[in-house]
Order: sequence, then C-alpha cells, then structure tokens
Amino acid sequence: MALAGEAKLKVISEFRVHKTDTGSPEVQIAVLSRRLVELMLHFKSHAKDHHSRRGLLLMVARRRRLLDYLRSRSPERYKTLITSLGIRR
Repeated sequence: MALAGEAKLKVISEFRVHKTDTGSPEVQIAVLSRRLVELMLHFKSHAKDHHSRRGLLLMVARRRRLLDYLRSRSPERYKTLITSLGIRR
C-alpha cells in the first residue's frame, strides 16, 4: 500500500532537512510511519490479511534500523523526530 502522491509530498515537505531533500533518515522514517498508520487502519477491517502483515513487520524493522542509525549519528535530530512523530514515550 503506497501513499498517495499528495500525501507523500506533504510528509516530505514537513520533515525535510533542506529544500531538495527526499532521502534523509528523517524523511524516510516519516514516510514509513505514515504507511504504517495506514496499514494499521487496513488491518482493522481485514484482520486475516497475513501477507500484508508480513510487509508491516518488514516496514517496522526498517524504521527501527533507520531510527537506530539516526540515534547513533545525531541524538538531537533523533529526539526532535520522535517527539514530532510521537512514536516513543
């Protein structure tokens, strides 16, 4: 389940580091987080969709690796990102 073009551009413009940024860890994590939210909504109505659940688990693992990378490289950027996304307590 890919994001719609407008939704993805909105997320990218909100979390980009500079004007032409589309691949920084912040943007990748934000796009993955948005996709995960949409998949969670999908599972509320399609509880037995196990093929998509595997994709969800792969995306969660990819986001976790990106978050670990960002935390090791720049702890202050990591803290601002997780507070803006609300993914940690």
